Amino acid sequence: MKLNKFIDHTLLKADTTEKQIQKIISEAKQYNFASVCVNPTWVAHVAAALKGTDVKVCTVIGFPLGASTSAVKAFETKDAIANGADEVDMVINIGALKSGDDQAVEADIRAVVEAANGTLVKVIIETCLLTDEEKVRACQLAQSAGADFVKTSTGFSTGGATVEDIALMRKTVGPDMGVKASGGARSYEDAQAFIEAGASRIGASSGVAIMEGQVADIDY
Repeated sequence: MKLNKFIDHTLLKADTTEKQIQKIISEAKQYNFASVCVNPTWVAHVAAALKGTDVKVCTVIGFPLGASTSAVKAFETKDAIANGADEVDMVINIGALKSGDDQAVEADIRAVVEAANGTLVKVIIETCLLTDEEKVRACQLAQSAGADFVKTSTGFSTGGATVEDIALMRKTVGPDMGVKASGGARSYEDAQAFIEAGASRIGASSGVAIMEGQVADIDY
């Protein structure tokens, strides 16, 4: 198993500096990770630096609250792709889901899928804020809207991925849709447990520690 190609090497903190971005780009090249995941403001910079490699550029949409309007999320998606994003990880309208407005949630996801126009879309459902029933509904709505992946977490709420949530999400979406575990993978063993539970991608800032067989002292 080539664990490196499961990892989205991630740095999404508000105070991220250019020096820190350069560091994760270098690490991504060294370990040949699946992608580098950064905020939209860094996409063009990262895309230029990764040109000629097979490391993808991943960014986040409506992040981290998911509370911007669908039109804004769609515009943000188009802008990110124009700047060089290969993958977009959008946050659902969590409040709408918890209010039972499934139609609004699906329409919100679909707006991003359509704006992405074939670019890979991952849907962050923020599992730590949801009941199991809500997690299942969110996954089903993402699937109905044509998304490519469901993803557990932003890393900026009350918790990250759990093995139980990954198993539930995989059971819900079946074998063909992607499932991304974000937050909670701090070691090789953590990553392996998520993959065994059904994850096809791991979002982590501790990708180097995972590859080196160490345990990172960060949560995301």
